[in-house]
Amino acid sequence: MGARDKLRSFFETNVGKVVKTQKLRKVAGVSEYARRIRELRDEEGMQIRSHIDRHDLKPGEYILESLQRVPTLGRGISPQLRNEILERNGFTCQLCGAGPGDRDPFNPNRKLRLHIDHIVPISQGGSNDKDNLRVLCSVCNQGRANIQPLSESALNILLRIRRLPRAAQKEIYKKLKQTFER
Repeated sequence: MGARDKLRSFFETNVGKVVKTQKLRKVAGVSEYARRIRELRDEEGMQIRSHIDRHDLKPGEYILESLQRVPTLGRGISPQLRNEILERNGFTCQLCGAGPGDRDPFNPNRKLRLHIDHIVPISQGGSNDKDNLRVLCSVCNQGRANIQPLSESALNILLRIRRLPRAAQKEIYKKLKQTFER
């Protein structure tokens, strides 16, 4: 039985119960358990929720809300289309300019990964057309679900900040934090 099958079975026998990352990793028997959970949610329509979906869950907690399945969107982006978008966008995040292997600004021990993002989300009528796809790094893509894109001027500012030395970035961060915490 594969990791996905093991996780499906585990969730189905624990409907409505909060389960933690450690348990899911053990059940799956693989480090990529989170990817298998996304597949169950996105491809099979399982109502598996996390702290991103529900405010009452902490990071690392998941819950299958119901055995009832919801309509799925399927994968839709072929490996060929993915490669085409990566090449078109120069293998860089279109929001911050980061490239594959750059350090995660929030966790220097991790490296950024690139993802293909829908500019207009599928759930809001977007499509898998090339014009609706762009490259985002894992930081910019995290939690972006159904958020409208930034304006062109905001993108330009982010790109400029991203290219500054780390000390200058921290200075800008402190100033913005002071401004918005008043």
